[in-house]
Amino acid sequence: MAEMARLKAIVHGRVQGVNFRYYTRLKARSLGLTGYVRNNWDGTVEVDAEGDKKALEELLEFLWEGPPAAVVTNVEVEWLPYKGLFDRFEVRF
Repeated sequence: MAEMARLKAIVHGRVQGVNFRYYTRLKARSLGLTGYVRNNWDGTVEVDAEGDKKALEELLEFLWEGPPAAVVTNVEVEWLPYKGLFDRFEVRF
């Protein structure tokens, strides 16, 4: 059985205005994850995702790279227990 977990991440760098949220949603949905991605007022992007731990690790690899126009300088990561909080992965505003 898969190990379930929750990943909270704050992505720093040139990550707004470069389709980061759109590509993060595509990646998360392709991995079968639930949660959300949103822009923060300070220029960072926040991700809160739940699902299979290996899929979350793959999402985290994507967050370090981002879409082609992004320049990621840091990703703050917090691992939490799975809670089943979300029913899909969405962009929040």
